[in-house]
Amino acid sequence: MPTALTIVFVGLTIFMSHYFATLFTRTKIPDVLWLFLIGLLLGPVTGTVHTATFGAVGPVFTTITLVFILFESGIDQRLEPLINALGGTAKITTYNFVATCLVAGSIVYFATDLGLLRSLMLGSIVGGTSSAVITTLAKAFPMAKRTSTILVLESAFSDVYTLAVPLTLLSAYKIGRVDVAYVTGQMIAAFILAAMLGIVGAFLWSVLLNRMRTLQNTVFTTPAFVFIIYGIVELLNYSGPIAALSFGITLGNIDVLGPPIMKNVISRKPISLTEVERAFFSEAVFLLRTFFFVYIGISVHLEDWWPLMLGATITGALYLVRIPIVRLSVPRETPLKDAAFMAVMIPKGLGAAVLASLPAQQGVEGGEMIQSIVFSIILCTTIMTTILTFLVDKTWVANLYGFIFRMLGIRGPKSEPAPEPVEIAPIIDVHAEIRAAEETLNTENVVEVETETASETTSEIPPDDTVPETENPEEPKS
Repeated sequence: MPTALTIVFVGLTIFMSHYFATLFTRTKIPDVLWLFLIGLLLGPVTGTVHTATFGAVGPVFTTITLVFILFESGIDQRLEPLINALGGTAKITTYNFVATCLVAGSIVYFATDLGLLRSLMLGSIVGGTSSAVITTLAKAFPMAKRTSTILVLESAFSDVYTLAVPLTLLSAYKIGRVDVAYVTGQMIAAFILAAMLGIVGAFLWSVLLNRMRTLQNTVFTTPAFVFIIYGIVELLNYSGPIAALSFGITLGNIDVLGPPIMKNVISRKPISLTEVERAFFSEAVFLLRTFFFVYIGISVHLEDWWPLMLGATITGALYLVRIPIVRLSVPRETPLKDAAFMAVMIPKGLGAAVLASLPAQQGVEGGEMIQSIVFSIILCTTIMTTILTFLVDKTWVANLYGFIFRMLGIRGPKSEPAPEPVEIAPIIDVHAEIRAAEETLNTENVVEVETETASETTSEIPPDDTVPETENPEEPKS
């Protein structure tokens, strides 16, 4: 594609993305779907653009997009709802990874000749969810804060499993044995050490902000520091996304998490972004997210229909098994519509695409088949997630999921007791009351006048001795 035409396409894509965002506010059809379809048309359908065209820039671009989205998501998280969501996050992340690994691995094992270890490797690659897609949809659709927090944290925490387990299984395939203790140790180290490095980095940046006071003057310094933390953690072979997310969470809750020994150097006021900075980050995330989903669409391979059909079959099975996973992970008081949203949000994204390329790069037999099936699962889960979230929000699909979850024991939020009936006083006609009072007052005045007249008349009557005597004193003569 000529350079001039590429520049024109970039400009048109930005305008179309704004239009798709406006369309989403009216129709609730996610803009992610349209951007993904544009990528499909440019890449596997027409063959106009290939991922090789981007060279090394493609993975760098997608990584920058991921860091930006995770940091922005983390800095908006307050500690109290975060702690309340950790229990549900740990459950749903673990259950979803194990179930996905077993279900996808079993289907691939019986449908192909990859064998047990490579089938489980494929299942573990797609065991997580896409942070970019989940974060976008969780903010766009109406759901409780706890629900959206669980979904965002699940997409980040699942990297602990999807990074450690596939790499360990890949090593096990190459050496011919599986070390369970090593796998467990790798996952614990990847999570704890990555989170600790992100937290320490946030404290360090708080000290620098308090002393140099650069937050109000230089907009891009904070995400630049996040890039440094992410890169260092990745170089240490730990989870960079966990570090970026923990950095943002710590920075947004520094007033609560700051240790007393550092109270003289750390600002005790929560670090928040100014309106200018928030507008800048919002535009940056919007721009990066736009081309991220186009790039993911371009990355899908449609040369062989058999991996595509197998990926679609696995996707359907994953959506079915997701329902009992959500039921086991959330309390009974969870709103039924929130549970429906959690059941349909399982897109696979950048991490799965990167890991799917490793077996082929390292010469594993059947690596191309693994890559093709994973790309098919990424395509199908992304499309199904965007469509089903729309249907849950706007149609009877929410009622269908609600019926299923109600049958499984989720009752929804506890209803408050109905208030006692209050007796309502009759409406008083003020003007009528005033008129009645005036009439009463006039009547009293008339009575008083008549009484005074009667008194005057009585005073004019002569004394009793002047009245002539009659035969019957009880009946005076007329």
